[in-house]
Amino acid sequence: MLQLNVKNESSRLRAVVLGSALNNGPTPTVAEAYDPKSLEHILAGTYPIEQDMVAEMEALLLIFKKYDVTVFRPKMIENYNQIFTRDIGFVIDSTFIKANILPDRERELDAIQYIIDQINPEKVVRPPEEVHIEGGDVMLWNDYIFIGTYKGSDYKDYITARTNMAGVEYIKNLFPHKIVKEFDLVKSKIEARDNALHLDCCFQPVGNNKGIIYKSGFREEADYMFLVNLFGKENLFHITRDEMYDMNSNVFSIAPDVVISEKNFTRLNTWLTTNGFTVEKVPYAEIAKQEGLLRCSTLPLIRD
Repeated sequence: MLQLNVKNESSRLRAVVLGSALNNGPTPTVAEAYDPKSLEHILAGTYPIEQDMVAEMEALLLIFKKYDVTVFRPKMIENYNQIFTRDIGFVIDSTFIKANILPDRERELDAIQYIIDQINPEKVVRPPEEVHIEGGDVMLWNDYIFIGTYKGSDYKDYITARTNMAGVEYIKNLFPHKIVKEFDLVKSKIEARDNALHLDCCFQPVGNNKGIIYKSGFREEADYMFLVNLFGKENLFHITRDEMYDMNSNVFSIAPDVVISEKNFTRLNTWLTTNGFTVEKVPYAEIAKQEGLLRCSTLPLIRD
């Protein structure tokens, strides 16, 4: 049995589900694009190819092996994108929550069922249908659960709006002892530089008291200020609009002092190193073209 334990974003990682780029399928059509960044690359003819994405994920796998992390992979589905495991489920404390994802991605959950079968069934929950919530919007910070959402009345018109207020209420009811704080995110169907697809596209804690943040990803200044007051402005690395577009806030922590980052994130990586972090650099720029990066392609199961 897997004894799940995840209480924050940066404790020492012991077990993780890493997505897969094998047999990824053909480049999507314009109509099939889930987000504006993928659409941009489909139209430009620069959408990533399978062998490049497989190579990037292998580089990440090597880092996990270096740190002795147990890695699970989804079972392969022919011609299907299985990179972003973060969307399909997430762990809070010792509970595995299956995400209600976009309906045509349901098969991705089936591909990790063999892992879910190793968890105590009493610790596996599936929210009711009206609850929309994806792992990229759920961020744990010890006593806090941060959740990205979209409060606009036009929620249903946005394929980029992935977590609704019913999702926030569901988590509040499931974890009454936690402080659940939701953040209203900026969404765009057409401009990737103005679309915070998930909370981890504009914010992520690192270490014990630091974080990476993009101020303009929040629809309400008060939500941004909540994080500034909680972490302290001097502990937050503010990224630019282009750095947000390149997914600088979507790094992944293996330990309080070890962060996996994209090798081209020069400004961020310098800040991390200056602040005492070991930065494990990997190439991930091709995968980033699908508006997801390191955090998006990992689903932590056990942290110390």
